[in-house]
Amino acid sequence: MRKNLLTVKAFTEGARALGLWVSLQLDIEQHAADPKEREAAADLLALMTPIVKAYFTDAGFEAINDSMQVWGGHGYIHENGVEQFVRDARITQIYEGANGIQALDLVGRKLPANFGRSLRRFFHPVMAFIEKNKTDAEFGELLLPFAKAFGKLQQATAFIAQKGLANPDEAAAASTSFLRMFALVAIGYMWMRMAKVAKAKLPAANGNAAFYSGKLKTARFFVQKILPETEQHFRAIMAGAAPLMDLEDEEF
Repeated sequence: MRKNLLTVKAFTEGARALGLWVSLQLDIEQHAADPKEREAAADLLALMTPIVKAYFTDAGFEAINDSMQVWGGHGYIHENGVEQFVRDARITQIYEGANGIQALDLVGRKLPANFGRSLRRFFHPVMAFIEKNKTDAEFGELLLPFAKAFGKLQQATAFIAQKGLANPDEAAAASTSFLRMFALVAIGYMWMRMAKVAKAKLPAANGNAAFYSGKLKTARFFVQKILPETEQHFRAIMAGAAPLMDLEDEEF
């Protein structure tokens, strides 16, 4: 019960933060006075759009399934209403570009766009955050595993860029795992930022202590129980295209 509820909470709150951050780029792109600032926002928005669409709908469907599981058998009956959310959530993985297509868009168009400039719009702020906070011993419990996951994402990106140039099947075979790995790191980055704020606010939180304490504990749950999924995706990416492409048509 606690695992299901915490998983839903960690995903939902992290995804809301990421969705807000990405949406903010649209406002900056349209209204910032500085053309360079508008360009940077447009790059980040383009990069993150397939990630947000595909991962939010995939993980959102998993979250509502976990929510139905919390209800047990009562969650499956029509009268409770939870099963309606399950059916409604399923279509989101298909429309507005099926999620497999979103993953192909990410590796096929967004990664190489502008010689990797869009990637730098995400990688550079994350690297700056890690560098700024690496000496905070109390924050290390969260930051260290996040930094390791981010490092693996950088390795996976370089692998796909190198292999995909020589053989498009390599990029395509890695696409879904790469999108999910990227999404987990992006949501992890949001949790790092939220945890940093919560940590600073907690000593003088007064009536809001439970809110900030809950944020810190949920951030720890995400880092220790969900973020390790990046290792699974990393291994799948590094396995290359052969396990997917070697099977002949008649062998299916």
